[in-house]
Amino acid sequence: MNSRSSSPTRVHHHLTVDVEEYFHVSAMEPYVPRSRWPSMESRLEAEMDVLFGLFDDFGVKVTFFVLGIVARDHPSLVRRLAREGHEVASHGWDHRRVTHLDPSAFRLQVRESRALLEDLAGEAVLGFRAPSFSIVPGREWALDILVEEGYRYDSSLYPVRRPGYGYPAGPRHLDALIRPAGPLVEVPPATLRFLGMNLPAGGGGGLRQLPLLLTRQAVADLEAVGQPATLYLHPWELDPGQPRVKGLGYLTRLRHYRGLDRMEGHLRSLLSEFAFRPIRDGIDAWERARPAAGGLDPASTRSPD
Repeated sequence: MNSRSSSPTRVHHHLTVDVEEYFHVSAMEPYVPRSRWPSMESRLEAEMDVLFGLFDDFGVKVTFFVLGIVARDHPSLVRRLAREGHEVASHGWDHRRVTHLDPSAFRLQVRESRALLEDLAGEAVLGFRAPSFSIVPGREWALDILVEEGYRYDSSLYPVRRPGYGYPAGPRHLDALIRPAGPLVEVPPATLRFLGMNLPAGGGGGLRQLPLLLTRQAVADLEAVGQPATLYLHPWELDPGQPRVKGLGYLTRLRHYRGLDRMEGHLRSLLSEFAFRPIRDGIDAWERARPAAGGLDPASTRSPD
């Protein structure tokens, strides 16, 4: 059990899991076409068992962003997530990036994935995270569609400059976005400020491959100003025995496989040092605190456009 979580003044951070197979990863698209997915070995159930055991060890509940196709193929897994007290949120339907969808296709993805997840979990699905953080400048219409489809929060705007994804002007902290369609809470992945820049420090490959000190410092810096850090990972990142996809380029191979054997140890270190809770609970606490601070300040809200 995380002893620090009992302190009433402790900042509770968000630990999140993007629930997808190793071959769903966007970087694998040139090597594992979607037509091959049904024939690929599924490792998800065993990988999730590792995560369930890890979170049970620390008495922690987290947020799982689940793909619609994962819910379709593993319905008992979604039911188990809800039954064990974790939050179920949407990761879209089939891991297509928002940059590869038009508004009507995106709307269908977020609507159908949410409907299936709610049916299986028996509770409201409040949150969304775009595959590969692919709500980028020019795709802000996706935020309005999320509002219109009943989502309460988004966790897709990664406030970094990086090839392939990133929303550099996005908030670094939990923030209220005021969109034409209505309000939406933004829950950005953690970043580390360095020489005036935001460095990605939310997890994933960085948590596996870089010194743990960087992620720990990002979490501690946010905690020092009373803000929760949002970390993310994937089930396949705790699976050193996963099949090796043939033909990968050097950088793709390095980014995907390096550090798989270190991930569980890094997670255990973070879970023993910091307190975590699902995003839905963090938003509830954040919104309760805002009226005490004077309510919504229009000058502090953002409307990415």
